[in-house]
Amino acid sequence: MLRLGRITDSDITGAGVPTYLSYVSRYGARGVLRDRSSNVGMMHMTIGNLYKLPGGGIDAGEHPRDAFLREILEETGFEAEITHELGFIEEHKRKNGFMQYSYCYLADANRNTGRTRLSAGERRLGLTVRWMPLRDAIEAMERSYRRCGDYSKRFMLLRDLKILEQAKEFIHS
Repeated sequence: MLRLGRITDSDITGAGVPTYLSYVSRYGARGVLRDRSSNVGMMHMTIGNLYKLPGGGIDAGEHPRDAFLREILEETGFEAEITHELGFIEEHKRKNGFMQYSYCYLADANRNTGRTRLSAGERRLGLTVRWMPLRDAIEAMERSYRRCGDYSKRFMLLRDLKILEQAKEFIHS
């Protein structure tokens, strides 16, 4: 599987030498969801006016592909099919002593169930799906990254930007 990147504190702060943690704190599955018009489903967080990609943690015993499809369904209400494995990305948060390893995919949205199953935290953030062309999704993610001052969220935004950049190879909008 292709490594899409290793994000460290030095990427986020712009200073210091990259430090890599030797353990994984959490495994995740995330990526790009596209509709029949090749628009990308971006998760908009009303609180903070930021964007992220669908995805989340992998449950014990769950395969990463299944976790991604579950997260898509929970966050967007869409059943989906994975079309491409994009790779993996590591987030080495030295300040927090936390390393997240995420499996990354591209999936096509199929049937809209009309139901999301957001966690309490996701509901508090005002998480909703917004569809947009890939170039607009990349611009929205770049704006979110520039505007965000939160340490952990900047990791998430930079990670998701790298995933979107990798998906360009497969999305022609």
